[in-house]
Amino acid sequence: MPAPALRSNAFDVWSMGALAIAVMVLLPVCAVIWLALTPTENIWPHLIATTLPRYLANSLVLMLSVGLLTAIIGTGTAWLVVMHRFPGRAWLQWALLLPLAVPAYVGAYALVDFLEYAGPVQTALRETFGWQTPADYWFPQIRTRGAAILVLSAALYPYVYLLARAAFREQSGSAYEVARALGVGPMGRFIRVGLPLARPAIAAGVAVVMMETVNDYGTVDYFAVQTLTTGIFSVWLQAGNLGGAAQIATCVLILIVLLVTLEKISRRKSRFFGTARGQRPVTSAPLKGTRAALATMACLLPFALGFVIPVAVLLSHAFDARQWVAPGLLRALLHTVGTGGAAAVLTVLAAVFMVYGVRLSGRRLPALLLPVTSIGYAAPGAVLGLGILIPLAALDNRVADAVLALTGRDPGLILTGSAAALVIAYFVRFFAVAQGTADAALGRVPPSLPMAARSLGRSAGGTLRAVHVPLMRASLGSALLLVFVDCVKELPATLLLRPFNFDTLATRVHAKASLENIAEAAPAALTITIVSLVAVIFLARANR
Repeated sequence: MPAPALRSNAFDVWSMGALAIAVMVLLPVCAVIWLALTPTENIWPHLIATTLPRYLANSLVLMLSVGLLTAIIGTGTAWLVVMHRFPGRAWLQWALLLPLAVPAYVGAYALVDFLEYAGPVQTALRETFGWQTPADYWFPQIRTRGAAILVLSAALYPYVYLLARAAFREQSGSAYEVARALGVGPMGRFIRVGLPLARPAIAAGVAVVMMETVNDYGTVDYFAVQTLTTGIFSVWLQAGNLGGAAQIATCVLILIVLLVTLEKISRRKSRFFGTARGQRPVTSAPLKGTRAALATMACLLPFALGFVIPVAVLLSHAFDARQWVAPGLLRALLHTVGTGGAAAVLTVLAAVFMVYGVRLSGRRLPALLLPVTSIGYAAPGAVLGLGILIPLAALDNRVADAVLALTGRDPGLILTGSAAALVIAYFVRFFAVAQGTADAALGRVPPSLPMAARSLGRSAGGTLRAVHVPLMRASLGSALLLVFVDCVKELPATLLLRPFNFDTLATRVHAKASLENIAEAAPAALTITIVSLVAVIFLARANR
């Protein structure tokens, strides 16, 4: 009988390995909660009476505003490119994904450089109208909460667009034909047919956007907007209170849990089914005249704000060859490639091991923990940085004491004093990306193939190497690329966990831009954008 073989001791290795990986992913979150409940100095009453309401209010305003704006932009543009034909549609439907290649904090630096007093916009206005000083004309303030909302929305709307576009494309054209026959107009078909059917995908995209908004540090810090994430940095690094930072981090976790719960509840009773036979694809209708021009402009505007303007600003500074050989740039690139590459390989290998182990062992506990491991992606980088540093520091001290007692030599901080802490943080933060890809890829392998390999005497590991991995190669390559790009762009966790004098491209961009030196930040920012652009193009090809 095959059932007893599934629970043999050989397969317990896979089950125990899956449990170990799940514990590693969940440990930082548990550490943050423990630190918040047992602070050395309880400043919770002080936080509630002073800064916490401001942090919370700004975070909520940002989340709701960016979520609403990205829902409108992402859903609207997805509807236009799927349901209509207009000038530029063929390339705009792919160009709308490109803002994913530009981190929000890079977009913030570029926007300020573009709109500030010495920037091209205000310079052109002064030359055109003959104005001499700022007192001669009015120009809106740039570093405001509204500007942060605009930048975050321009950078994050592709998450909603990608999911909404896929949802609209998968709908049946028959439903729209029936609605048209009943006299329902274009707007009515969108509100009464398209939007309800695509609501789960849109809600999922908006939830991801809101989680990314909470995670952001570079943008809000540059625009001087005090949020819960900036509060973690302030209370920990400036006030030196680790327990208070953990308490603020717990507030962030509560927000994330509430957000995910509300998203699940909003579609708990919804059921969406498609006909398996004869489903007619959606047919796009042509737009002419003013409507066609407005559709083109509606798709062109977010693409310009999220990609064209930031890249143009970076390129305008990148022609200075001296900045490409500036001290520290090559070292930051090597650090970024080294830590990001190591984290990507480790994350994908662990994800494959865990998913395969859960499927192979058939045990209940690993299967229950598998979806819980996605919490790392939901938790902001600042929260994970806080949760990872404390356990690693305790482990470092114990190891150092043991080595000192045995050898008489102090090895120093092995994990927290090196890039290992960064690799672990990236692993925890982006494990859900690799795990989801590996799970989907493994599910597409026909069960008969591994069964045949096992019947021919292959072990579990041999079957994975000989059968599953070759069939999953394309998906695993995508996961490697996506995790690597996410590691390249990650800023909050990198700022908290990097060793002294250890810069990555992201931290170099942040440091130079904070000193108002966009010219020196441009090469590093452009490198991040190019690396991310490769991943976005790969993603676009996969979603044709």
